[in-house]
Amino acid sequence: MAARKAFALRIDEKTLAAMQRWANDDLRSLNAQIEFVLREALRKSGRLPKQPPNDSEGS
Repeated sequence: MAARKAFALRIDEKTLAAMQRWANDDLRSLNAQIEFVLREALRKSGRLPKQPPNDSEGS
């Protein structure tokens, strides 16, 4: 697993509340939901580095 770093996030109350409701709906912690949304946005925009294919698949 990749190294994780902590940082402070400034966010307005309405956005935070909406993220918390979404996290609750998806049975995730607020932190996990924020990470999920960020990863999805990065993936959709093509900004995540390409991952090498998994050698165990198809073997």
